[in-house]
Formats: sequence, structure tokens, C-alpha cells
Amino acid sequence: MAAKKTATKNTDGGKPAAKTAAAKKPLFDEKYLEKQRNLLLTERSRYVTSATRLKAEADSLVEEREPGDVQFDEESGEGDTLAVERERDLALSAHARAAVDQIDAALARIEGGTYGICLVSGKPIPRQRLNAIPWAAERVEHKAGGF
Repeated sequence: MAAKKTATKNTDGGKPAAKTAAAKKPLFDEKYLEKQRNLLLTERSRYVTSATRLKAEADSLVEEREPGDVQFDEESGEGDTLAVERERDLALSAHARAAVDQIDAALARIEGGTYGICLVSGKPIPRQRLNAIPWAAERVEHKAGGF
């Protein structure tokens, strides 16, 4: 007859359980997270307003322009000033919308319990960095491309 093998469970908790418990422990207290959430919502509102205003300005520049309204002379240079202004407004609007996306992701990380964890290394993002850039998703060394 074949001998029966019995499986034994590790019931002492060991180090893996300690690591799991540490990973689930929030980095920040609820008061700090609420402060960051409010700051993120304020910044989000500011960026949405800015993006909307810049897009409206870009659209109004197109509406104000007459067909064939291009000026090539020494004063205006080679090109259309309105087109340059419109492109600038659209680029700034896109930049503001990208910031809104980053802020939304940070708010989702707060809700998901992963706020303040570097998306690249999994290490905590220093509080000073989060205070300066509340939507930061990476430690500075990864954002700067150092590692």
C-alpha cells in the first residue's frame, strides 16, 4: 500500500502574514487623506475651469476669423497670429485636462487604499512630495528617470 501524505498548514502566521498585514495598513491617517481629497477636488475644479475657458477661447478665435484672413508682413511674421494663439490655447487646455485625469486617478487611489504608493516601485511616496503634488503617482527618482 502507498503511504498517505498529510499536508500540514503553517499556522504560526510567520513573516508572510506580517508582510501582508503591513501592506494592508494604510500609510496615512483618515484626517490626512481627507485633507488631500479636499485639495485634489479643489485643484480638479480649477483645472476643469481652466481647460473649459481655454477651449472656449480657442473656439472663439476660429469664429472671429474671416476666411482668407492671413497676414504675411514684417510685423506679424510668416503666419497667422490667431492660429498660433488658438494652438497655444488648445495645448494649454489639453494640459489642464491631462492634470484632471491625474487628479481623478489620485482620488481613485485614495478610495482604493493605495494613495501614496509609487506605481513603479511600490514604495511609499514621501509625504512632502504628496503635499507639493497631491496627485503624484511616482517617487521623485522614478519621475525624474533616475532608476
